[in-house]
Amino acid sequence: MKAVLELSKPRITQLVVLTAAGGYYMAARAPFALGRFGWTLLGTALVAAGTNALNQIRERDTDALMRRTRDRPLPSGRITPRRALAWAAGAATAGIGLLAWRVNLLTAALAALTLVSYVWIYTSLKPRTSYNTLVGAVPGALPVLGGWTAAGGELSAPAWALFWILFLWQLPHFLALAWIYRDDYRSAGLAMLSIDDTDGSRTARMTLLYAVALVPVSLLPTVLGLTGAVYFWGVLGLGFVYAAAGAAMVWRPAARSLWARRVFLVSIVYLPALLTLGVVDKTG
Repeated sequence: MKAVLELSKPRITQLVVLTAAGGYYMAARAPFALGRFGWTLLGTALVAAGTNALNQIRERDTDALMRRTRDRPLPSGRITPRRALAWAAGAATAGIGLLAWRVNLLTAALAALTLVSYVWIYTSLKPRTSYNTLVGAVPGALPVLGGWTAAGGELSAPAWALFWILFLWQLPHFLALAWIYRDDYRSAGLAMLSIDDTDGSRTARMTLLYAVALVPVSLLPTVLGLTGAVYFWGVLGLGFVYAAAGAAMVWRPAARSLWARRVFLVSIVYLPALLTLGVVDKTG
């Protein structure tokens, strides 16, 4: 059971459920459908758990080559690929089916798209091109759309604003990790921007670029009337902190690894804080 839980990557699954919950609440109108909300979170959690497990099944040989992943359940031999596949396929199928039955078909389709784009498209690109990071940010941003449509919201401008916030938020997060674990990625043969970036300057510049681009995009929910002034000023402050960490990664090359870790830590705080502000300061 512990191996199954690790296969599901509970921290990532929790983050996916959090984004779906935020999207649901911001799209919801009174009266709040608590039952549908619960089914949405359960279905989303099952799909996320299954997706994470399928990803580890596909990458078990690569994971065995990296220090930070070689103790995962599959490369360490604590669970067989056959049992892992049974759990992964069962969880993902149950989650998509649950969303289709208890929520709606569009939300179920978005969940299925998340699974396919992450497990087959993103994972297939990781050894081939450093653009895999951009592709991987798409399934990472889809759950907020799933939460939005689950509440009955259309794929309108506010929904897409949330999607692009999630998309851009991930890129500094991933690039910082790519620099911190560049030796692991190199040994596993993964095509990351940091692999051929001897001094980390390109990785740092792209980290800063995406963090800066996130600042105006993160304000769109208020511009579009979804949130109020509390969200606007709160997220503006968060964006400046995120961008400042990225700037330090560029301008302090001697401490680049230290600032990459700080970018990563800021990213972990940024998203829950943004979603909380969105929920608290939702208008209408």
